[in-house]
Amino acid sequence: MKQTHKNIRPLFVSLFVLLFLSLTGCWSSHEIEEQSLGIGLAFDKGKQSSNEKKLNEQVGGYLRKDLITSTYQLITPQVASSTTKQAGPQKKAYINVSQTGDSVLQMTRELSLRSEQPLSAYHMKVIVVSEKLAKSYSLEQLLDLNLRDNDFRPSCLVLISKERASKTLETKTAGEIPAFRLVGIVENTFRTTRILPPMSLIKIASQIHSKSSFLMQNVLSVNGEVKFAGAAVIDGKTHKMTGTLNEEELEGVTWITGKGKGGVVKSFDKETGQLIVYEIESMKSTIIPRVKGDNISFDVNIESMGRLSETWVVPGNTFKNEFLKKAEKSFEKEVERLVRNVVEKMQKEYQVDVAGFGNRLRIENPKVWKKVKKDWDQRFSETTINYDVKLTINDYGTSGGLKK
Repeated sequence: MKQTHKNIRPLFVSLFVLLFLSLTGCWSSHEIEEQSLGIGLAFDKGKQSSNEKKLNEQVGGYLRKDLITSTYQLITPQVASSTTKQAGPQKKAYINVSQTGDSVLQMTRELSLRSEQPLSAYHMKVIVVSEKLAKSYSLEQLLDLNLRDNDFRPSCLVLISKERASKTLETKTAGEIPAFRLVGIVENTFRTTRILPPMSLIKIASQIHSKSSFLMQNVLSVNGEVKFAGAAVIDGKTHKMTGTLNEEELEGVTWITGKGKGGVVKSFDKETGQLIVYEIESMKSTIIPRVKGDNISFDVNIESMGRLSETWVVPGNTFKNEFLKKAEKSFEKEVERLVRNVVEKMQKEYQVDVAGFGNRLRIENPKVWKKVKKDWDQRFSETTINYDVKLTINDYGTSGGLKK
């Protein structure tokens, strides 16, 4: 028995040594103080900064074409700590660094020559592409590295900027981080029909693979402030930006897809011409393909329930059932106007389907889809679409109870 214990003891000692070694940490780890966390990225037409020009004049730079300017928004522990310790309107919780070149990867590596803290993209939240760049190069080219690189999360949000994309990564509000602000605005879909569902890297890869035309949220920037306004139309064949939808037209697309979570419809009372406003509580849309021989058409059935949230109509008889019925008809006409206008623009001006009609045909009638998918955008431009809109006012706020 004593002999058995003597044999087991060396084994336990060896196991303890191995356990202690495993607790020493990861050999390839980097301290958080050594990290430069990239949270935002902007792509613009190539334009060297004054500092870049001066540096290149001194050393000659490296062989490249100034096609793209990448702007990286970074957070470092030093920046975060200094911001919290030092008050003042000029203090920023981030730093932006720009680099110009023709290879996205090479530009990223170039930052290693300018800072002791190499860029880490594990926490990248948003990528903004300028309109000029999106019209010149396909998204497949511009986002190739981001789609291939494991450092970038597939959920990273992608937006299109009307002017220079780098401007969307700036703010004059102390303590505010622009990249987080952009991601936060996307979450306001429960308040408006003018924000698209998030278009992430993985969704873009899917659209590119399917060769489908699609929309991307457009963002404006002025003096450190931003606004989501309309959408960029991306052609399914070229994967380039081919046009824009304004804010009203984007509302029309939201009603067609039924993906809205909230928002308002503004109309006017037929008799008095006074303003009335409908607040969306729920939205549903069904796209039904109709195939007769070679003829393809669609029925779009839209339903919504909501409340009469604002009315300028006087006198105070606005809560009578007769008035509510008239208001419902007025709101229905406004929604149908929004839908018809955007469909006309898709069919006549851009000749692209960015509202999911082709996808419904693919699901409902895959054999027909297989025949027409190659030239679907062109075929869609000649397709008849019928609409049926039904809005129900089920509440009118604290001024009265539920409609009888």
